[in-house]
Amino acid sequence: MIEKTLMLRKINISKNFHLNNHAVVYNGNCLDLLKEIPDGSIQLIVTSPPYNIGKEYEKKLKLKSYLAQQARIIKECTRTLSGSGSICWQVGNYVDKGSIIPLDTVLYPIFQDFGLKMRNRIIWHFEHGLHCSKRFSGRYETIIWFTKSNDYVFNLDPVRIPQKYPGKKHFKGPKAGQYSCNPLGKNPGDIWVIPNVKSNHVEKTEHPCQFPVELIERLVLSMSYEDDWVLDPFLGVGTSIIAAIRHGRRGVGAETVTKYVDIAKNRIQQEVNGTLRTRPMNKPVYNPSQAGNHITTAPWDKKTAAVQKSLLKQEEVKSATK
Repeated sequence: MIEKTLMLRKINISKNFHLNNHAVVYNGNCLDLLKEIPDGSIQLIVTSPPYNIGKEYEKKLKLKSYLAQQARIIKECTRTLSGSGSICWQVGNYVDKGSIIPLDTVLYPIFQDFGLKMRNRIIWHFEHGLHCSKRFSGRYETIIWFTKSNDYVFNLDPVRIPQKYPGKKHFKGPKAGQYSCNPLGKNPGDIWVIPNVKSNHVEKTEHPCQFPVELIERLVLSMSYEDDWVLDPFLGVGTSIIAAIRHGRRGVGAETVTKYVDIAKNRIQQEVNGTLRTRPMNKPVYNPSQAGNHITTAPWDKKTAAVQKSLLKQEEVKSATK
């Protein structure tokens, strides 16, 4: 731990890309940054591009124009990707007059056209967000994971999670009576339950669509090695670089909004200094009922309150049996 802290303190945040750097925050268009990056030098590309839904940091485009823009960026990303590298593109839905189009479905052909191979469609589930009145509220986004070849980096052990039944044994065959679970933990699967960064999250900044660090840590640890380069073409407030340097990788990203660049640099510097507060990997999701939170008690009439308590009880039973 001491050696890692000393190593981190030597990291400087650079403005332009060079293979000898450790952390690069480029204030500008990602296509301009990508021009600086040599072919095949990036091991992992992980990003959450603007969803084209009119956020303050994006200019809303027609879907066809949006996809053409994404194609230009994906093409350049593919060029910079190493033969054993991965691209993880995290997206939500394009909303047009109340109708949704899952962006992963319309982006898939673009990745395929550049020869990339899909390995997983990871569902990131969270429990907080906007409440819809004419459809079910959206509580997931998708990470589509592609590799450049069949010979790609994938390290499962660093991202294993606790076994559900660690005492389970083989009941027949040559291994009967032996423990059947991997002692290091189980594969986390392709549905990840990780809280999103909302108002009371320890990592919250003024960015409206911020990555939780633990989400990117899982990708960094499983798809790269120490000293590898991790690229985020839409950096936001620096989460991907934070996850990269936390685990001995190098991080580079581009961001056009100056205030987010400043926040990113500040957060990365805090990570280097060992003072950045983040939610730990694999920390259990907060359960307000188990924590005794008083606002879980319904203030409505007895009949409505009874229904609400019944629903809460059902959820507790489901959680206990999982």
